[in-house]
Amino acid sequence: MLGFLMIGVVYAFTAAAQPGPYQTYIVSQSVSAGWRRTWPAAFAPLLSDGPIAALVLVILVQVPKVFVSALQLGGGVFLLFLAAGSFSAWRHFSAETKPELRSGAQSLLKATLVNLLNPNPYIGWSLVMGPLTVKAWHEGELHALALLAGFYGTMIAVTVAIIVAASALGGIGTQVRRMVLGISAVALACFSAYELWLGTQGLLGA
Repeated sequence: MLGFLMIGVVYAFTAAAQPGPYQTYIVSQSVSAGWRRTWPAAFAPLLSDGPIAALVLVILVQVPKVFVSALQLGGGVFLLFLAAGSFSAWRHFSAETKPELRSGAQSLLKATLVNLLNPNPYIGWSLVMGPLTVKAWHEGELHALALLAGFYGTMIAVTVAIIVAASALGGIGTQVRRMVLGISAVALACFSAYELWLGTQGLLGA
């Protein structure tokens, strides 16, 4: 159970560190509106991911295990692609790079809508979290709960930290942003290897 908890923690950290519409919205609103008005938006994934997760899990529990293993291989490749992107961003990082400011109400509803229109949760749940949740559930309900608790607990905690840092510094400090990208690249590469190993083991055992 501890293993699934740590998997959720690591994947959530890498997901929270990935640039995207949701992260851009969080940073821009923190800078313009302050952390007190922005911090509720950290809980947006709990609302937006619900329908996505339900749809993916309903499909995955009805397909053969070999299909789930194939998805894990696809997830490993996807994570490797993200790792390469994070490494490239770290290598070519520029202090001049600024998050794009977005207009709109500073609210949980707006952040949820932004995340619903963001393709990353759909891809992440289809290729990574979905297969992992099915695997954890087969080993026991508490394993699946540990995975989800680790993932969403860390996702919210990291997002709140980003909100506070962005608000306090007028944007995340350049060195901190570069360091987070570097850590994310390494963690994604390791997680990619784990997913590829799980997928290969599942296909060989099928």
